[in-house]
Amino acid sequence: MSEHAFVLHLVRASARRENAQALLANCGMTAEVWAAVDGRTMSSTDLSACVGARLFAPVYPFGLKTGEIGCFLSHRQIWAEILRRDLASALIIEDDAGIAPATFAAALALARDHVADLGYVQFQTRSPQGPATVVDTNGPATLSVPRMAGLRTTAQMVSRAAAERLLHLSEAFDRPVDTFVQSHWHTGIRPAAIYPSGITDIADRLDGSTIQGGVRTPFQQVGREWARLRYRWAVMQASRHSPAPAQGGLA
Repeated sequence: MSEHAFVLHLVRASARRENAQALLANCGMTAEVWAAVDGRTMSSTDLSACVGARLFAPVYPFGLKTGEIGCFLSHRQIWAEILRRDLASALIIEDDAGIAPATFAAALALARDHVADLGYVQFQTRSPQGPATVVDTNGPATLSVPRMAGLRTTAQMVSRAAAERLLHLSEAFDRPVDTFVQSHWHTGIRPAAIYPSGITDIADRLDGSTIQGGVRTPFQQVGREWARLRYRWAVMQASRHSPAPAQGGLA
């Protein structure tokens, strides 16, 4: 089995096209641009067909935006493609990523060495917080398995076994893809993370986020922040008691 890289690119995001091509050239692997699912163009029937409610605890407190649904479906497409091509693993990079070549090369080598055992390796844009098990280092890059996995799907390497597990568990989903991947007490896969990874989020230098929220009143904003804090606390508790292996890999 081989490995491959996919650069997720939303076709209408023309300001990101040049960056997607740069990622294709600089990711250090055989790669292709993968057209991301555009949630804006989906019918209400198609949107509702893939979204469930209260699928597992803790309950996600927010509704999904069309952009979040499209993003999740895009990752599901690539998980399915990993299985279809019988790839050992795949690097998935979103089109708002920036690459620092030297650090990324060190991080990529770490991910390649350990993805078969760990299943899911995030190239984090932020330092992991809280307790973590250090797995390996390579130059400036440290590979660890945090107790509470970080968010973001800017870049990650996914094994075939992990892709199969995640695909099976997400036939319907009720939260964004990064929040779903974080839920290792449900998936049985505790994501590993590399930091520094040589990956940065440069959306603000391109065209901003492609997942937009509506305008909220101050009262709505306070309510949302309170719900976010309650959910984060519940995630901390679920992470602490998760049956997923503390050293990473699939349960």
